[in-house]
Order: sequence, then C-alpha cells, then structure tokens
Amino acid sequence: MEKYNPKSLQELRKQRKPIRNINIEQKQHLSQLNKLALWITDHVGTMGFFIIIFIWTASWLSWNTLAPAALRFDPFPAFVFWLFMSNMVQIFLMPLIMIGQNLQSQHAEGRAEADFEVNTKAEQEIETILMHLENQNEMMLKILQQSDKKSG
Repeated sequence: MEKYNPKSLQELRKQRKPIRNINIEQKQHLSQLNKLALWITDHVGTMGFFIIIFIWTASWLSWNTLAPAALRFDPFPAFVFWLFMSNMVQIFLMPLIMIGQNLQSQHAEGRAEADFEVNTKAEQEIETILMHLENQNEMMLKILQQSDKKSG
C-alpha cells in the first residue's frame, strides 16, 4: 500500500499565483490618452455638465430668437433652427448616457472590490484550514510511526 504524502502549505503556496488587484493594474497600464479619456468621461458624465449644456443651449436659442435683431449673431430661422433640430438629441443624450455609464461603472467597480475582499478573506481562511490539516497529517504520521514501533 502506497503512503499518501500530502503537499505542504509551502509547496501549495509556491504553486499558487499571487492575488492581483485588477483595478490597480488597469490604472497602471493606461496610456496618457486613455487617462485623458477617462478624465473627460468622469467630468462630462455628471449632472453638472448636463445642466451647463442645457443652459448654454437655452441661452443660445433665446438670444438668437428674442434679442434685438441687430445683436443676434445667428438669427432665427437660419442656423439656430438647424442647430436645435440636429443637435438637440446629441446634446442632451450624450451626457445622460455618460452619467448612466459612470453609475454602472461605479457599481461594477464596487462589486469587484467587494469580490476582491471576499476572495482575500476566503484565501486566508483556506490557508488556515490547510495549516490545520497539515498539522493533523503530521500528528497522524507520528501516531502511525509510534504504532508501527510498538507493534514491530
């Protein structure tokens, strides 16, 4: 009968890859342009930016339709109407979509961080269990050796 020699905790640790924090790794590998894109996304994807765009568009339209004719720089119905019709959807939807994406991203990152914490804790608990099992194996081997000496 072949003896079972379990791997030690140190041997298991050598085989295991270290835990990585993907969030930190991703941030470290971003190019300057990607960092700029993230900065723009973070700042444009806010309700504050949405309000600025709304006020700017309302001011543009109001000035060019209600101001004295001599002071209008883009009188109605020329470019103002085209600007209003063609860009209204883009102007209002882009920040709203980005807000939604930022919220989803924050949620996903929160979940990832929570998963990372749970996995780290689980690894520590598993290590503790493995250490206990290793100690039990050593104790059983000693008991078996003592038993073999007494019977042999």
